[in-house]
Amino acid sequence: MIYARRRELNLPWRRLGCFKQALPALAHLRKNETFAQLAAGFGVSTATAWRYVDETLDVLAAWAPGLHEALTGLSEGDHVIVDGTLIATDRIAADEPYYSQKHKQHGMNVQVIARPDDTPLWFSRAAPGRTHDLTAARAHGIIQACLTRQILILADRAYQGAGATVRTPYKNHREQPEHYQQFNRDHARLRAPGERAFAQLKSWRILRRSRCSTRRIGTIIQAVYTLLTCGYSE
Repeated sequence: MIYARRRELNLPWRRLGCFKQALPALAHLRKNETFAQLAAGFGVSTATAWRYVDETLDVLAAWAPGLHEALTGLSEGDHVIVDGTLIATDRIAADEPYYSQKHKQHGMNVQVIARPDDTPLWFSRAAPGRTHDLTAARAHGIIQACLTRQILILADRAYQGAGATVRTPYKNHREQPEHYQQFNRDHARLRAPGERAFAQLKSWRILRRSRCSTRRIGTIIQAVYTLLTCGYSE
């Protein structure tokens, strides 16, 4: 993929070969190494390290599917888990759109669609951290796309009011009859794979606390998704 990108840019030769260009990008994603650290480790300038990583992330992100492509193969009667998470950033207090009242920190809201076996199907673009999960799901077209295919969505209480094919837990279930409480227990058990999908995402340290521009977080998430799905395909 990197070789094809170099040919596209008419840059067949670089100081580091394609394999060694991939390594700093992986180190950046997995360990959240700074560009200065990458430059020192691979014997290149900081600007070159940044360029190698940036190009590699763009190549990986281009392979990530769109929402409708990710849902291909699912049909009426199938169900998916939808949930949101916050990718923490180092934004300052003045950056109000990025501050999440729920998490009490700055970050970016990312929505995930996962299969019942915890395989991530799709990660959304990154939205400012203060965006509510239901608002983000609607903006990304998740609710409508699943409704069109009559795919059942299991989600937490943040998605209450979504209607369509979305199923959320009952409020105040401890005060409700036993069958309400049993529904919530079954719902939580079926929704657990969504949390495991997020755990896979957060295993990449760059997504535990990102130092990059908020505009690049979406590209990073798509690149990580490509790497995750490559692992599943193998």
